[in-house]
Amino acid sequence: MKLYYAPGACSLSPHVVLREAGMTFDLDRVALGEKKTSDGSDFTKISPLGYVPALQLDDGEVLTEGAAIVQYLADQAPAAKLMPEAGTTDRYKAQEWLTFISSELHKGFSPLFNPALPDEMKSGVITRLETRFDYVEKQLAGKQYLMGDAFSVVDAYGFTILNWANFKDVDLSRWPNISAYMGRVAARPKVNEALKAEGLVE
Repeated sequence: MKLYYAPGACSLSPHVVLREAGMTFDLDRVALGEKKTSDGSDFTKISPLGYVPALQLDDGEVLTEGAAIVQYLADQAPAAKLMPEAGTTDRYKAQEWLTFISSELHKGFSPLFNPALPDEMKSGVITRLETRFDYVEKQLAGKQYLMGDAFSVVDAYGFTILNWANFKDVDLSRWPNISAYMGRVAARPKVNEALKAEGLVE
């Protein structure tokens, strides 16, 4: 398998899952501005919309959309227990979280990456995000991870997106459960491996 990624982008989520699952894979860094792979190839020929992540399977098939990719990876390595079994209530709870992270956190942060965003609109975007942080803070009360005491693909995605706060002047210290959670996830050896591989930590 080959994961097409950009450092610190949402592709960090499946990158973490690949390492947590102990899977064999290659990484190919994408220059998102130019839509080029590491060897200069046209990335849109692999992923038509030109954004990461994209996971190329051994048979040449390509999966896109992070929430789908992490579920696929978890199902390929069931012994790692990164996703609840299909058909269980917990499986749907995990999918509920993945949807929330995608629609409320991931897309919530997206406007902040637009350098042309006016300050008054930036303030409104952050205010909306803060209400979502309030929700996550309450959900983490008494828990190690978003689904309970076990790390899952939900945390790989949640950590990836919440980590964007460090790059967009959003102070998470107001939410002690989130802050502790971020430290706990970052300290996981496989998460640290992924962060180092992408040049995000030394």
